Amino acid sequence: MQAAPSPRSRGIHPIGLELLLALWLATVGNVALWRAVYLSPDVQQPGGLWVMFTFAMVVGAALLAVLTALMWGPWRRALGVVLLLLSSVAGYFMFTYGIVIDPGMVANVFHTDRLETQGLLSAHLAMALFVGAVLPSIVWWRMPVRPVAARHQWWQRSATVLVALAVLVVALLSGFQGISSLMRNHKSLRYMVNPFNVVYGVVVQGLGETAMAAQPLRPVGLDASVRITAAAHDRAPLVVVVVGETVRAANFGLGGYARATTPRLQALRTEGDLVYFSDVQSCGTSTQVSVPCLFSRRGRAGLNQAHEESLVDLVQRAGLGVYWLDNQAGCKGVCDRIPHRFLSSMASPEHCPDGECPDALLLQSLPGVLAAIDRGRDRQGSLVVLHQMGNHGPEYHRRSQPEHKLFMPECRSKALASCEPSSIVNAYDNAIRETDALLADTVAWLKQQDRPVALLYVSDHGESLGEKGIYLHGMPWSIAPAEQKQVPMLLWMSPDMRRVQDVQTSCLNALASRPWSQDNVFHTVSGLLRLSGSDIDAAKDLLAPCRRV
Repeated sequence: MQAAPSPRSRGIHPIGLELLLALWLATVGNVALWRAVYLSPDVQQPGGLWVMFTFAMVVGAALLAVLTALMWGPWRRALGVVLLLLSSVAGYFMFTYGIVIDPGMVANVFHTDRLETQGLLSAHLAMALFVGAVLPSIVWWRMPVRPVAARHQWWQRSATVLVALAVLVVALLSGFQGISSLMRNHKSLRYMVNPFNVVYGVVVQGLGETAMAAQPLRPVGLDASVRITAAAHDRAPLVVVVVGETVRAANFGLGGYARATTPRLQALRTEGDLVYFSDVQSCGTSTQVSVPCLFSRRGRAGLNQAHEESLVDLVQRAGLGVYWLDNQAGCKGVCDRIPHRFLSSMASPEHCPDGECPDALLLQSLPGVLAAIDRGRDRQGSLVVLHQMGNHGPEYHRRSQPEHKLFMPECRSKALASCEPSSIVNAYDNAIRETDALLADTVAWLKQQDRPVALLYVSDHGESLGEKGIYLHGMPWSIAPAEQKQVPMLLWMSPDMRRVQDVQTSCLNALASRPWSQDNVFHTVSGLLRLSGSDIDAAKDLLAPCRRV
């Protein structure tokens, strides 16, 4: 009669199971990383495969050391499933869109909404999750594990961690010159090591947001007041700020782009009332960073330095009317203390299928927004912010109406890499034509107002359309391509506004080609509204050099 197997022979050793997980994460979970490494010029040179091999050994050994040290007790199963899910999701988006995962990208995930999430869901993602997370999670959960006494696990795990660290050191030393050159020349790789990048991003972003929330909100504009000019026609101004979404300067017709993406704005420019600023840098490469930054008095230099109010708070505190109308995933905290509404809550359902509204409804809602502003405040002046859906990707084809679809065919897939590059650009450029129509129609409406009026348009950040295998936006600032940081900005003023501001248009046109940034928005809008105060820096007002007084 055959003896029953002892409990010690049943199942896989816990460390063996963790070794399998480490191998899976280091290989399948890092396909995007290894593709980027293999395609890098460093690896294409003689000896490059050795660099790739030693780098892979470093990643695998680091994963084994961490998993062996942490995966104790009953949470081993759940932690493994979480890591598989995180690595699968992050790996899919890195591979599909050429992005990286850093704390800024994690912040975008934290603050996304249902519509943005739906725009990224696809059959490709479902398949990637099934293969990369569901199937291995089932195997991971169901695989029998041999019981090992805690006193034995202590020394076995300690020995495994030491061996893994030794392998890491040997691999690092043997390929140090190649690995250091690789990481130095391709800084994006440090944000692609999965799932270390995700865990790091979540921890850093979580701690950062917790620390920021703990800070008291610093008021802005305590001494702000309206600067009354001597002009007899001095009536309360109205300034409309249109915050564009994901429009890059490279495809904006006013900036010299070969295609006619802004024909109506070009006509306004010819009339002489519109000034286009051709060299403008954004605060960040994502809405989460750029929108709060462009309304901040501190600008990019003050990112993460203080938790304080913004331009719209200053305008409200000075006694003027202010309103924020949003057709995006929110104002990222900027409009929390002023009157604001989402466009989808004001429009009828037939105009906003699935809760997404065309930007044209922003202008249709503008008269109602002005009517909602307190009359007493409006007599001092008013600021209205229109936050566009703009060119939000990856579904660029949904961002333009049929009458603005000049460039065909359009990419209609969420997996942009599966489309012809020209069809991606077609859909993107058609969405810019939609913005061109919105801005021109808004100017036409403003011309009918019996008061000094101005429109300032600036996109929050740019976009990558497949250059060097990168799509969308949100790359870390230090390594982000120019396409994600160079944005269009324009200013239109009525004749009354130019008289009130006492500005020479020819002077503005001469300054328009100089380097500017979103740092100028806070102070320029304050100047247009005739505001003064210690938080307003006149030197950063775009109009300041061109005022006669």
